[in-house]
Amino acid sequence: MANNNNENKNQLQVQIKPELADGKYSNLAMIGHGPNEFLIDFIFAAPGMPQAPVVSRVIMSPENAKQLMFALTDNVQKYESTFGEIVPKRPNGNNGNANNN
Repeated sequence: MANNNNENKNQLQVQIKPELADGKYSNLAMIGHGPNEFLIDFIFAAPGMPQAPVVSRVIMSPENAKQLMFALTDNVQKYESTFGEIVPKRPNGNNGNANNN
């Protein structure tokens, strides 16, 4: 029983402000880094629009960036085991086709 109390004391309670709860849609991310941090800009690029606004910027330590990478890898694997393989589009839009005419 004492062990459960220690676990509850160490449990992080995450809170989200109502104005953040809806989230922001992003279909592009740009990542930069320096010696002490990673900077991730989440962007919404609308078709046919010449400008794409940054909807959110996240700054994290290199250690936390690597933990995020592991968490994303784990979650993508779980997603694909349930829903099937995600086939990403390549940044240049040709989706791996050899013919670039």
